[in-house]
Amino acid sequence: MSARNNVAPSTLGVELVDGGVVVTYLDGRETFYNGVPRPVEESIRTPPGKEVHVLVTDPDGVEGVMTYVNDRNTHDDILESTGVGRVMLESTDEEELFPGVTVSTEGYSIIVEAEMELVDGRVFVFAEDEMSEHAYEIVGETADEDEDEDVAGEAKAETDEPETPNETS
Repeated sequence: MSARNNVAPSTLGVELVDGGVVVTYLDGRETFYNGVPRPVEESIRTPPGKEVHVLVTDPDGVEGVMTYVNDRNTHDDILESTGVGRVMLESTDEEELFPGVTVSTEGYSIIVEAEMELVDGRVFVFAEDEMSEHAYEIVGETADEDEDEDVAGEAKAETDEPETPNETS
């Protein structure tokens, strides 16, 4: 296998649709990232061994830059013709993909961090393999705190329900 290089991304078309995100490559082809991205605050540590794609869009979510992290499968010329970037990280590397957005490695996982006050747009992270797809949107720390508390409370209530019968039996 030949060595893989870092490739600078180009601006791509983006469409946020019901059920996922559509990215239009420079060559006109489209890819669909299935699933409404789950909001996470400030950073995400992806499941180990997944292919990780980071999409940073403009505030309206109509265009952005896509970067593959540690992709060893796609040839440089294909990335260049589609407009997708690539960054290759060693075990201790940290790389800034876009102002305010950095990636690093931890074991076989990729960590994507975003300082949303520096990012003039939205940050999506897609982690996938043959078995599963995960979609995340990194949001600021203070975004919808009341809503987050409600979701956390609902999750806690759901967790408590199965435990209650076991405790009383």
